[in-house]
Amino acid sequence: MFDKTMTFSFPGDREEDIKIILTTVYDALKEKGYNPINQIVGYILSEDPTYITAHNNARSLIRRIDRDELLQVLLKSYLGE
Repeated sequence: MFDKTMTFSFPGDREEDIKIILTTVYDALKEKGYNPINQIVGYILSEDPTYITAHNNARSLIRRIDRDELLQVLLKSYLGE
């Protein structure tokens, strides 16, 4: 049953929206004096929105992104794809 590799993909048209949202959330966290990387990682691992400040509507924005989509965009960016 588990002898075949599963495939996983998302449409690429949301990538730019996700980048804009992530940058906005990063900036809001930084403005409030948080370590944005640590807070975003905490959110990704737990899906607990309290890791993200409500400042500049950042908490609401981050919840518009599915964590799987967010991880895909981050990984593509890190690997330079």
